Formats: sequence, structure tokens, C-alpha cells
Amino acid sequence: MGRGFRREPREGGDGHKQRTPSVGIGVTMAICSRPVLGVAGMSLICLADFEAYAKENLPKATWEYYAAGADECYTRDDNLQGFRRIRLRPRMLRDVSVMDTKTTVLGEEISCPIAIAPTAFHCLAWSDGEMSTARAAEALKLLYVASTYATCSVEEISQAAPEGLRWFQLYVYRERKLSERLIRRVEALGFKALVLTVDVPYTGKRRTDIRNNFQLPPHLKVKNFEGVFEGHSGPDNYGVPLNTLDPSVSWKDICWLRSVTNLPIVIKGILTKEDAELAVVYGVQGIIVSNHGGRQLDGELATIDALSEIVEVVQGRIEVYLDGGIRTGSDVLKAIALGAKCVFLGRPIVWGLTYKGEEGVKGILQILTDEFRLSMALSGCRNISEVNRNLIHVAKL
Repeated sequence: MGRGFRREPREGGDGHKQRTPSVGIGVTMAICSRPVLGVAGMSLICLADFEAYAKENLPKATWEYYAAGADECYTRDDNLQGFRRIRLRPRMLRDVSVMDTKTTVLGEEISCPIAIAPTAFHCLAWSDGEMSTARAAEALKLLYVASTYATCSVEEISQAAPEGLRWFQLYVYRERKLSERLIRRVEALGFKALVLTVDVPYTGKRRTDIRNNFQLPPHLKVKNFEGVFEGHSGPDNYGVPLNTLDPSVSWKDICWLRSVTNLPIVIKGILTKEDAELAVVYGVQGIIVSNHGGRQLDGELATIDALSEIVEVVQGRIEVYLDGGIRTGSDVLKAIALGAKCVFLGRPIVWGLTYKGEEGVKGILQILTDEFRLSMALSGCRNISEVNRNLIHVAKL
């Protein structure tokens, strides 16, 4: 399975000790021909292996911040279970000797319908944080959505991966100028779309963060707001003063947003056909079917369970994507078969960062891409256009 691995402690992004493995070379099946990463005593050959590595190596409070869901974590866990309830109907004798996983998002080509979701505080997992994430996405020709709550600025992210395809995740603040200034910055830096997150009028109750009194360590900041809140001495909410987000946000703010930018707008956080129809009416270009990784309202729909009704009502008028619960290539296949144009990864990206920064994120993305290609082949699909609803066994939905 390849060379041996060091287990030497190093300082992580928040000052904690991590074990730094050297890279090993392994062999995958013929259709998954790229190297497998590994550490002493184990091979990292699937996303669950990276999860186990991150859980072992991150400080408890940091791990629980990334892993937490709201309340009893029912929705977080159901995001995973939803995929397990779906069965596939593979077709045989289809000549899958030549495979093509390329697709487009808002007219831009990507190598595979897998992208990186906006997640906060990557420097907690690796010192270069979001810069490493952006470089990995660029290397694999995949889309990266940078978070407002990044621990690297949008300028640093752009400089790290100047040729990468990037969108920017946006919240609407009580002080609209905060949002506008962020929009102007990302427009100037060549970001291709805005991803408006709409499911956080208030932050969900994440019990482990409350128990741990989770705070960003002093040397890390929400870099996109660097200098904005200087002198603020009150309580904060994940690195930003309390009550900064605007709970009065409504559909009319989509009109406001369209009036201040020409960038395409994608709404993240839609779970119902009613809201999907409104998204079309208000002129956005895409929807990410998302429940915030189960971190907001516990007990709401798993995203894969919400996908079909949204695809049905949208009828191709705008693009529909999905995040939440993607852990294997067959998960990706199921989501695309049910009508998602692309899927987004959240927590697994942080697991990859914890392993070895950019290299670990590349490993996560390559493993999932290879698994997806293999799942396509074993289902008789040679390209993305052949992945459709006929692949899904409806009685199991």
C-alpha cells in the first residue's frame, strides 16, 4: 500500500498539535487510477476515513463545532440516511469504456458535478485555511463557494487560486452597506455569482457549541470583516457582533440585491416547492436545496428528500443544486439522477484540510470524483446527460 508515514506533531491553524503524515501511494481499481492517501496504520480510501482522522486530530471543541447539528441533530443525521433509502436501477451492456463527467454551472464548465459549499473557519483545521481549499478546487477544475465567515479574505482566496471558478456566499445584514461592500469586493476580484444564504434569520441552537462556549481563537478573525467592528466589546456570534444579521429579510430583498449587482444570484436554503416557485418569480438564477447541514431547524426535511418536488416545480427554468449528506460517489449519482445540476460538499472539505491542507482536500475531491465515475459506469451511464430519473427506484423514495 505504499510508503510508511511519519506521526510527528505539528502546530495546526489554531495552535493545536496535529500529526503530520507524509504522502503514500496506493492502487485503486482501474477506473479510480489515482493515488490513495494514507497515514500510519490506515489508508484514506473513502470520505469516512478522513472523518475519522479529523475527529482524532482536531481539538474537541473544534471537531464538535464542525460536526454539530442543531438540537438533537436529527436533520443532520437524516441528510445521510436519506441517500441510504434510495435504490438505483442500473442498466447493463452499455459500453462504458469511455466516460465523461464534465458539466456546467451557470454556463461555466467544471470537471465533475461536485463543488465546495461555503463553510466557515477553515483556518481552524489548517493554517492556510480557505487558501488551501481554493487551490485544491482550482487544481481539480471544480467550483468553490467562499464563505462570508472565512478566516482568509476574499482577496487572499483569489490570489491563492487566480484561475479557479469562485462564487461568494452572502448574508443580508441590518446595515445593508456591509453586504454591498462585500459585493463590490468580489465583483472586482472576478467571483462569478453570489450565493445568498436565506435560512439564518437567527442562528440555530447548537448545543455542543453552547456547552463548549465555542469562540474563535484570538489569532483568527472573520477576515472579510477585518477592521469593520473594531472597538466592539459586546458578545459576538461566531466572530461577528450579535444582531448583525437582519431577521427581517424577505423576498423583496432579492429585488434590492438585483438592483445592486449584475452577478447571478443563487439562493441557498430552499426546501419547498412553494419557495422554489418564488425564487423563479423573483428572477434568481439558481437554488441550492439545503438545510444548512442540519445546523438550523432540527426536524426539517433531508435535502435529498426535498429535491424532487423542487426540480418538478422549477421545470428547468433555473438551475437546482443540492448540499447535505454527500459522502460517496453513489450519493452524487442519486442527486444528479433526481435533478440536481451539481452537489456541494461541506464537512468533508474540512476533514480533508485537517489531514494535510490542500493535499487532503484534493484527496477528498479526487476520491469522490473517482467514486462518482465508477458509479456512473456500473449504472450504465457514459456522461451526465444519461444520468436521469429512470435510474432511481421510485418505490423506495
